[in-house]
Amino acid sequence: MSQDAPPPNAEAWTIQRVLEWTAQHLAKHGSESPRLDAEILLAHAKKCRRIQLYTNYDEVLSDAVRGQMRELVQRRARREPVAYLVGHREFFSLDFRVTPDVLIPRPDTETLVMEAIGVAKSLAAPAILDLCTGSGCIAVSLAKQLPMAALTAVDVSPAALAVARDNAEKHGVADRLSLLEGDLFQPLPAGKRFDVLASNPPYVSRGDLESLEDDVRKYEPRLALDGGQDGLDVIRPLIGEAPNRLQPGGWLFVELSPEQAPAVLQLAEQTGRYRSAEILKDLAGKPRVLKAQSRE
Repeated sequence: MSQDAPPPNAEAWTIQRVLEWTAQHLAKHGSESPRLDAEILLAHAKKCRRIQLYTNYDEVLSDAVRGQMRELVQRRARREPVAYLVGHREFFSLDFRVTPDVLIPRPDTETLVMEAIGVAKSLAAPAILDLCTGSGCIAVSLAKQLPMAALTAVDVSPAALAVARDNAEKHGVADRLSLLEGDLFQPLPAGKRFDVLASNPPYVSRGDLESLEDDVRKYEPRLALDGGQDGLDVIRPLIGEAPNRLQPGGWLFVELSPEQAPAVLQLAEQTGRYRSAEILKDLAGKPRVLKAQSRE
């Protein structure tokens, strides 16, 4: 997109032309979904919904919109995630505010949410704990689907908790969601137990961090990714301590990396404190979530 307005006989920068040019440009710079990226960025620059782009293909863009779009495209070409550029991401059919202080919500995690809803919906007033809450996407989604539930969400990052608080208020569940700052179970009141414990903890092994896609490695918070030498530094104490915080027969759900599934299942079984433990597959058919029921 040229800095100057096109000369009288030149082709105008319409919505259609900008989308086509941007998609080609982003494809050359490694985007896996260049057309979608282009549409989301242009809708953001125009302050409109994506559907409105389709019905106004021939609209010539103003210099102001083109200028903002140019900046967004340059940043995306450097692999900055689209969700950070526009400040939000959809998860479980809800729109979540995201910043570089939180992991970007992903469809993989929806498996955990669906399974947690499945066990909690039969309870009159379930108490639910979300550890490593980040944007709050798990806790807020559960609160929306389970109107009688009381939720507690914990994160070690105050900046992440601020984002989670915004999302809870945006979706009208802040009155049922208690946000606590601290490491895993540390900030919880003594003796407090829950019917469901859900977590998407840091689980990338340290050796794999540098091989992550640039979008993730350069921009997403290392605190939310780094799971230590084998990726299980957070998952180990989580599985070990969870029975002390679950009601008898309470459920634990932990997201994991597919290759960790055997080790994580073994961790749960070795405690001797779960009456059942299994690994659930995500929508892509990959092992993704530990589901375990407390024995005590």
